Amino acid sequence: MRAACPNTSVTLNLLLVLACVLSGCNSETAPPAKTPSQPVASQPATSASETNAADTHRQLSDEQLAALLQARLPDDQLSQGWVRLFDGVTLMGWQPQPNANFHVEDNALVADEGKPCLLTTDSSWKDFELQVEFQAETDTNSGVFVRTPATQTDPANNCYEINIANDENPFPTGSIVKRQKVDATAAGPQTPDQWRQMTIIAKGDQITVKLGDQIVCEYQDPNPLPARQIGLQYRFGRIAFRNVLIRPLDLESLLDAELTQWKQYPEMPGSFTINEDQQLHVQGGRTQLETNDRYGDFTLLARYKIDQPNMNSGIFFRCIPGDEMMGYECQVNNDYETSRLQPADHGTGGIFRRQEARFVAGDNGQWATVLLQASGNKIAAWVNGIQVSQWQDQREPHENPRKGLRTDPGTIMIQGHDPGTDVLYSHLEISTL
Repeated sequence: MRAACPNTSVTLNLLLVLACVLSGCNSETAPPAKTPSQPVASQPATSASETNAADTHRQLSDEQLAALLQARLPDDQLSQGWVRLFDGVTLMGWQPQPNANFHVEDNALVADEGKPCLLTTDSSWKDFELQVEFQAETDTNSGVFVRTPATQTDPANNCYEINIANDENPFPTGSIVKRQKVDATAAGPQTPDQWRQMTIIAKGDQITVKLGDQIVCEYQDPNPLPARQIGLQYRFGRIAFRNVLIRPLDLESLLDAELTQWKQYPEMPGSFTINEDQQLHVQGGRTQLETNDRYGDFTLLARYKIDQPNMNSGIFFRCIPGDEMMGYECQVNNDYETSRLQPADHGTGGIFRRQEARFVAGDNGQWATVLLQASGNKIAAWVNGIQVSQWQDQREPHENPRKGLRTDPGTIMIQGHDPGTDVLYSHLEISTL
C-alpha cells in the first residue's frame, strides 16, 4: 500500500480546521429549519428568562407532561378564575433567582440555602385571592410578598410582606411586616413537617390574611400599592411552598344577550350569536367581534369549547380599533401533532407567531379555560389552570402589535378563523390592572 502524500494530508487538515472555524467547533446537531408555526425570523432575540419559557416544551419529559396534565384544575375552580402560580413540576412563570437554591422537590417549591432574597412571579397582580400552603422549620424566617418589586428593601412602604416566623419574631406568621402585627396565639406554633394554608386577599386598599379558615389580620392601607409581582422569600431556615393558587378579583362580564359591549362586522362572513345557555357561538369566518372599550393592562378569563379537530379561533388584544385583527393574538386551538408537546398551530394560550404554548392543555369536546394577562410588555396565559406561555415583547414600539411593541390600550377581538369555525365561549370576563 502506498503511503499517503504529505501534501494531501496537510491539505485535509487545513480543510478540517477551516470547517471547524466556520461552524464554531460545535459538535451539536444543527437546529432544524424554521416552520411557519415558529416565530418569524424578524423577531428579536429573546431574553434569558424568555428563552427559558419559550423552550420549556422542549425540556419537558413525558413524566413531567403527565404530571402537568394531572395538575390541571377542576371546573369549579376554573370557572372562578383560579390558576396555579407554581405548577408543582417546573419554575415556569418565576424569574430566575441565583441567590438561593429555590428548586422543585416532591411537587413543592423549596429553598434551604443561600442569601436572603425573593423568588418573584414574572406576572403582576393587583386585586386577587392567593392561596399558599407552606412548611417551615421551627426557626425558619420566610414570607409571602404581594404587590412587590423584584428587589425588596422597604417592606413598610413598597410591598405587603406577610411573614412566616415563630412567636419570638416581632411579626409572627400572618403579620404584615412593619404594618400590622398578629397575636402569637392567632399565629399558632411553627411546627416542623406541618403543612399550613395561608390565604391572602388584596382588594383595593384592603389586605386580609387567613391561616386555615381563621382571619388573623385585616389591614387598610391609606396609600394602596399598584399591581406588582408576588414573591416567595428565603431568609433563613428551610421553607417549602406548594399548591400556590391565585384568582383575579372584580372580573366584569363582557357578554349579554344583545352583545351590547361589542361591535359586529356584518359585511364579514361568519356570525356571533348568544345561544339559550348565554354562550357566545362563533361560526364561520374570516370574521371578528370587537369590544367597544379599550384595554391596556388587564386579566381576561375565557371559557371555550371546541368539539371537532381542525377548529381555530383566537383572542386578539390591544388591537388597532376598527382594523382587521391588528393586535396580539392568544391562540385558541387544541390540535397537536404526535404529542401535546407539539402544538399544531401554537396551541391554545400560545401567542401566535411569537411563542408556542409549551404543551396543549385543552381537550376537544370539553370545556376549557384560558386566563390571559397583559402587563406592560409581558404577556402570559394559563390553560386549565396551568401556565403555558410567558412572552416579553422586546421589539421597538409600534402602533401595530404585528410589527412592534404596543402597550397603549386597544380593543379585544374574538376571531372566527375560517368557514369551518364552530366554537363556544362563556365566562368572557375582564379586570384591569
